[in-house]
Order: sequence, then C-alpha cells, then structure tokens
Amino acid sequence: MHYLGFCCLILHAIVVRSTELTFELPDNDKQCFSEELEEGVKLDIDFQVIAGGNYDVDCFVTDPHENILYHEQKKQYDSFSHITTTGGAYQVCFSNEFSTFSHKIVYLDLRTGNERPLLPVMNRAAAMTQLESTCLSIHEILKTVTEAQTRFRLRESIDRLRAEVIHERITYWSLGETALLFAVSAGQVLMLRSFFNDKKGSIGT
Repeated sequence: MHYLGFCCLILHAIVVRSTELTFELPDNDKQCFSEELEEGVKLDIDFQVIAGGNYDVDCFVTDPHENILYHEQKKQYDSFSHITTTGGAYQVCFSNEFSTFSHKIVYLDLRTGNERPLLPVMNRAAAMTQLESTCLSIHEILKTVTEAQTRFRLRESIDRLRAEVIHERITYWSLGETALLFAVSAGQVLMLRSFFNDKKGSIGT
C-alpha cells in the first residue's frame, strides 16, 4: 500500500500543461489559439486533420514579436517543438482559406512546460534503487499507453467520419436508384398502354 502511494506521488511530479481539443475550421476561415508563456519554456504542438476535403490545412506559429517560428502549408498532420526565447503570447494558427467549399475538423494537442525529473536521484550521479527503477518504468509505460490511446482515438474518429460520409453517399445513391426505377417502371407502363390504345384505334377503322 505504501509502495503504491509512493509511486503515485512520484508520477504526479510533472509540471507539463496539456490542452487537447478538436475544432471545426470552416472554408475560407482561419482560427488562432494564444498561450502566455515565460522565457525558457518548452512548447510542443501536435495536430492532425481528421475530416474534410483532402485532409489538409495550413498551420503557423508566431512568437510575441510576430516572428514566424513554424509555417507549413496543406499538411494533414505534423509536430513542432520549440524552447521559448522570450516571454509573452505565442499563437498557433490554422488556416483553411485555400478551400472554397469544404470545412475541416482538426485535432490539436498543445503542451507547454518542462518535465521535472521524476526522482531526486536523477539529478545526481547515483544508482537508483529497485523501487525507483520500477516507478520510472511505470511512468514510461503509462506515457506510452497515453500516446497509443490518443492515436487510436484519432484513428477511430477518422474511420467513423469516413464511414458516415460513405453511408450518406450510399443512401443518396440508393434513393436515386429507387427514383430512377420508379420512373422507368412508369415509362414502361405508359408505353405498353399506348400500344394497346393504338391497336384499339386501328380495329375501329
């Protein structure tokens, strides 16, 4: 019991702030997100387009002096890391201005801050005990599990949205085929009736 409590205390010794969100980016539109950061803070950005058009978007990051730190066009997904050199508001912007009719759905993971050593022994040249090594291994495994869950969640979202689009197209196609079938059937009935009407007219004469 004390062992588990000790591990939990160690695993919470992290000062990294993470913001995950999924937002809709309309066509001919741009959205920006701002984060106040101090000097010497690590900034990590991961993004992925999960629906819309060709699954691409423009992305750029600027510092408080509006210097461009990162700029990529028509990317489906990418990552960016930076250590801030000055304090102030850093902006992450996504642009869909090149698209005239298709809106996009974008996933963003914004992480800021520095990860402290999990154990005090990691700051000095000393061997770790078995308990400390086990706690560190648990932490690394949990990080791997979290990253895997994020990937699986994004993949599930992409597949679900694609399935919904395919289902919608199949529904419209089926309705069109049904309407066409009724139209052809009605045309055949009218054509057959016209044949019988012509025969009655020819016998009377």
